Amino acid sequence: MSNGKEISVETKKTGLKNTLLKRRQFVKALGLIPLASAVSGLGGCDGSGAGVDSSTTSSASSTWASGTTDLISVDYPSDTVFDSGSTCEVSLTQSTTEGPCYFQDATGEDISLGLSGLPMQLCLRLIDSNCEPLENYTIEVWHCDIDGIYSGDTSDSDDASHFNTGFCTNDEEDALASTWYRGQLVTDSSGRVNFKSCFPGWYRGRTVHIHVQITSEDQQTSLVTQFCFSDSLVTEIFTEHELYSSRGDQDTPLSGGTDTVFPDDGYDVFMLTTEQNSDNTMLAYGTLQLT
Repeated sequence: MSNGKEISVETKKTGLKNTLLKRRQFVKALGLIPLASAVSGLGGCDGSGAGVDSSTTSSASSTWASGTTDLISVDYPSDTVFDSGSTCEVSLTQSTTEGPCYFQDATGEDISLGLSGLPMQLCLRLIDSNCEPLENYTIEVWHCDIDGIYSGDTSDSDDASHFNTGFCTNDEEDALASTWYRGQLVTDSSGRVNFKSCFPGWYRGRTVHIHVQITSEDQQTSLVTQFCFSDSLVTEIFTEHELYSSRGDQDTPLSGGTDTVFPDDGYDVFMLTTEQNSDNTMLAYGTLQLT
């Protein structure tokens, strides 16, 4: 299973900088959907009107792997992992805020850069309004480490104009010298990208989340959104996993309705589906639809 397409150095030098400099212009043209607006459910492609169940599953034993992404021994799942039965059934993914911790980084498949945590496969599929895969779109992801800190080495970034160094890194030396948990891939013919990472941590005022940005091949459209996880899964990890439990559970669960980005109700459309792999690492996956 392909992990998506790595972005070549040549592409990065000749095209990416212009793409990212124009990124906010594209987002403005799209019009970010206010979180107060209702999130519309999109029916199945066969007209059934059913939507994907964004449920989260895990092993009853709660024996999650602990270490680096080297512990991931299973292959990425096939495209059928995104299907619900034989039909393409998805929910419209609403635009959200970019946040203050974005800067462009060209790391490819493994964005953990050797850090330890609960190793995670992050598999995303991009489709159009007809549920057809979208190829050659750039998908960027970024999230904090297990302690709620973002990396902050912007020295090689083509776009760090809105990065809030103090807030995002807490001015920690290792974070300021790092670009972990950031990267980008180009969607393959199935609309897929596959990253290796570790389950994110949390910080005050936000539920556990992953940022995603999508830019089209022709550089004319861009979408910023975020994914989250179920409260039950987050509680399990932050109370039982040896690398996460010292901080305790997150202070802003989705069910509390106080997260500053996700809506009080209807946040299930932003929720990644998760499973425990046979090697006890995590599989997290979701579909993004551009309409």
